[in-house]
Amino acid sequence: MADKTWAGTTLSDRRAARRAQLVGAGLDLLGTSGSAAVTVRAVCRHAKLTERYFYESFADREELVVSVYEQVAAEAHRALADAVPDSGKDPAERAEAAVTAFVELMLDDPRKGRVLLLAPITDPALSARGVALLPAFAGLVREQLPERMDPLDRQLTAIGLVGALTHLFTAHLSGTPEVSRERLVTHCVALLISAGGAPTTDPASTPTSERQRGQA
Repeated sequence: MADKTWAGTTLSDRRAARRAQLVGAGLDLLGTSGSAAVTVRAVCRHAKLTERYFYESFADREELVVSVYEQVAAEAHRALADAVPDSGKDPAERAEAAVTAFVELMLDDPRKGRVLLLAPITDPALSARGVALLPAFAGLVREQLPERMDPLDRQLTAIGLVGALTHLFTAHLSGTPEVSRERLVTHCVALLISAGGAPTTDPASTPTSERQRGQA
């Protein structure tokens, strides 16, 4: 059965528009005032919609918060993936493109940075979701590391870099330490390049005598 139209829009279109309004309101509140500010009543007031329309799209406040988070996370993932589509580029160029894209998304709109990086720390509804999304971002970083690295080292390095970069951006959003955008980008790029700069071998393939000499 086709949707009925009203003022040139279908019911599905109107529902989607209302949902987008609610998600936008959630982003504003979560990204500016923090988790405690996001209540059903506050979101509806901010979106200029009644609670009836809230429950048309979301079962509860937690479902809205997760939707806001997933929208920002998907945008960040897409920005990083689009920034380095060509793996044949110079590693320094790829690193700078990825970091710059992430900085532009997180710092040009600090709401998104706070939702992606700070909200999972303070909102129980996002704790597990934040952990669940880490492998996807680690995968993007891993693809930018040299293929000559041992596969396990490559994976472990990518996970470590995601953790380090997350803490760097979290600290920057919190204002400690105070650092310019340019210095932040330069530091992050250097971190990525140095992490993949040294040739790495599989410890299991190193002769026992050599490992023993290295430990002496």
